[in-house]
Amino acid sequence: MQQCRSRAVTHPGTRRSHNEDMFVARPDLGLWAVADGAGGHDAGEVASEMIATTLQSIPNALTAEEMLSQVRLRISATHAALHEQAARKGEGVLIASTVVVLIVRHGHFACLWAGDSRAYLLRGGVLQRISRDHSLVQELVDAGELDEAGAEGHPRANVITRAVGDSAETVELDKSTGPVAAGDRFLLCSDGLTKVIGDAAIAALLGAGTADAAADNLVAEALVRRTTDNVTAVVVEVAGA
Repeated sequence: MQQCRSRAVTHPGTRRSHNEDMFVARPDLGLWAVADGAGGHDAGEVASEMIATTLQSIPNALTAEEMLSQVRLRISATHAALHEQAARKGEGVLIASTVVVLIVRHGHFACLWAGDSRAYLLRGGVLQRISRDHSLVQELVDAGELDEAGAEGHPRANVITRAVGDSAETVELDKSTGPVAAGDRFLLCSDGLTKVIGDAAIAALLGAGTADAAADNLVAEALVRRTTDNVTAVVVEVAGA
C-alpha cells in the first residue's frame, strides 16, 4: 500500500445554513472522494451522502483493479437508486451530486469523476488539473467560444452537464491515471473553492506547510474570499514511493 498522509476540511460557506458537500478519507484503502450535492436539484445532500456512504463502506484487502471496479459499481448503483428516489417524488425531480474520487496504490494514481468537483496534482511546485469539468462553461472553452479567463465568473458557471443521479440512464465516470512520486500533493475539492480561488493561488496554498495546514488554509482562504457555496478540500500527500 502506498503510504499517504491526508486531511479533509469542509464548511457550509458564508451564506449557507447547511452543507451538501460530503467527503471520504480512507488512507487505509488509498481512497479519497468529494461529492457535492448538485445545486438547484432536490435534496442534493441526500445524493452526496449516499455516494460518500457507499464509498466509505468499500472493504479492505482489494487489489487496485478490484477497487476501481467497486467504485464504478457502487456509483452506478447509487445513480440508479437516486433515480428511484426522484421518481417517487414526482415527475421532473432530480436528486443528484457531483463526485471526484482518488485512488493511490503501488506507485500509481487513478482519478474518476462526474461533474465539476475537481482533482489537482502539485508536483515540484507545478500544479496540474487532473480532472476536466463536466460543465457548460467547459464545453464553451473546448469549442473555442470562451477562454479560461472568461470562464471565471461566467454567469452560467454553475451549470453542470454530468452528475450522479442526473437524467441520463447511466452515469459515466471519466478517468485519468499516472505515476506518483514522494512529495506529490493531490487536492480534491468542490466548486465552492475553485469559484473563488484561481489555480495560481491554489498552487501556492497547496504547496505551503504541511498537508494538514494546506487543507485548512485552502478552505480558510475560500471563506476570506466570501465563497457563497459549500466548500470542501481534501489534501493527500504521498509520503514515499
